[in-house]
Amino acid sequence: MISAMLVSASQPAAKPYRGWLLLFVIVKIGLQYLVTHPIYELHRDEFLHLDQGNHLAAGYVSVPPLSAWVAGLIQLLGNTEGWVHFFPALFGALTLAVVWAAVHELGGGLYAKVLAATAVLFSVVLRLNLLFQPNSFDVLAWTAAYYCLLRMVRDAHWRWPVLLGGAVGLGMLNKYNLVFWAAGMVPALLLTTQRRLLLLPRTYLAVLVALLVFLPNLFWQYQHHWPVLWHMRELQQSQLVHVDRADFLKEQLLFFFNSVVVLVAAGVGLVRYRPLRPYRFVGWAVLFTLAWFTLMHAKSYYAVGVYPILLAVGSVYLEYSWQTGRWRYLRPALLVLIAVLFLPMLRVAFPLQSPEQIRQSPGPYEKLGLLRWEDGRNHALPQDFADMISWREMANLALQGYRQLTPAERQHLIIITDNYGEAGALNFYNHGRMPAAVSYNADYVYWFPPLEGLQTVMLVTEDPLEADDAIHFKAATLVGRVQNPLAREKGTAVYLLRGPDAAIIQEVRQQIRDEQRRMRGWP
Repeated sequence: MISAMLVSASQPAAKPYRGWLLLFVIVKIGLQYLVTHPIYELHRDEFLHLDQGNHLAAGYVSVPPLSAWVAGLIQLLGNTEGWVHFFPALFGALTLAVVWAAVHELGGGLYAKVLAATAVLFSVVLRLNLLFQPNSFDVLAWTAAYYCLLRMVRDAHWRWPVLLGGAVGLGMLNKYNLVFWAAGMVPALLLTTQRRLLLLPRTYLAVLVALLVFLPNLFWQYQHHWPVLWHMRELQQSQLVHVDRADFLKEQLLFFFNSVVVLVAAGVGLVRYRPLRPYRFVGWAVLFTLAWFTLMHAKSYYAVGVYPILLAVGSVYLEYSWQTGRWRYLRPALLVLIAVLFLPMLRVAFPLQSPEQIRQSPGPYEKLGLLRWEDGRNHALPQDFADMISWREMANLALQGYRQLTPAERQHLIIITDNYGEAGALNFYNHGRMPAAVSYNADYVYWFPPLEGLQTVMLVTEDPLEADDAIHFKAATLVGRVQNPLAREKGTAVYLLRGPDAAIIQEVRQQIRDEQRRMRGWP
């Protein structure tokens, strides 16, 4: 009863200031289009998610299906790069809006809302929202799930558990990362007075809704022998095992380094500020989740979703603490400081400079270790930036080769690439002008066309054409190579291989079967 009275007393008398919120949303979406130099193209990972939109399903080997469904919508809207950039920008803007609503729910006024929105705007979220990847919606889902639980503390209306279940279910359809939200939230509730929520039927209504929303992918996983388990093992063995726990924790400080005052204020406020005490479970949930991520050697950006809700909490406490005396002069200063401290990060963390400009002045990137790629060596560009150039060049080479073929050869053609980035880039830029490319990599291994009557193979590869492979074809022609020395795909060649023999066709079939079995975890 006392807890309920405290929560009720904390509700804001001020209006929600929707006009200010609309301004931040417009700035947020617009800014996403301004922090990338026009010379850059889409990122290799974006091509995979966009191509999944051509093969709509309830699940995929690499990711759950939500990104593919959004990719299908992008196709309906014209399948242009502008629409590709719009949706992660939209998810970022919605994240900001949910933080604004959380501040209002916690009793914050205009200053707290502007402070929280500014901290979200000038943060790592801006970087995540550059690319069409599951990460943008993941942060939105985490933030929405936290917010719905805040509302359930005070409001017994059925819509909040339904919305909570929807947020968790959609989050799981987007990225399985949301399991860690639940793994942090359950022990946090048990530790605090809000453990009562675990005894309420409406909480289990939320669980039921989440399961119903997630059910299509759960059934797909069952039908396909749980490829998610294989993918997690692969991820653990090939990438996560190399993640240093100390580096994970250090990088957490960098994500919102310019808003660290607000994050510290969240911790202090949850302990000292009486109206925030009913929401202490949020702080505990964040700590438990970070502990799980650290234990599992998770990549640092997996944890970004825990911070927007803390920015809401910290902004409310700072508005209360700095409302009188000399402290009130710190209010505008903090807003300016958050923006100013973010400016240096804009130069190095965002693709604002052209590849040639970075090559000529690599110092700032090298000092921060941004030129070190996954091979452990320094290169001319950050790896993400090198992944965003020369895809059109490669697609044009493939189209040039396709136009050299006779109508019969085009009709009995297969295009095989080394990896999903190459296949996706060809399919995005040459959509409708040539057959879809495939690869033995990722989901593409399930998308091979029939091989009966095959006359020509277009091979897109970084490796030289071996004599042992060439002897299986009547003729081999080099169409060209990617020339850009700064591209990650530099030197990638496009070959036309005519007249394959039966042995090479059988080898392709066997490799397809082997890869599919491997992705199911079969020997």
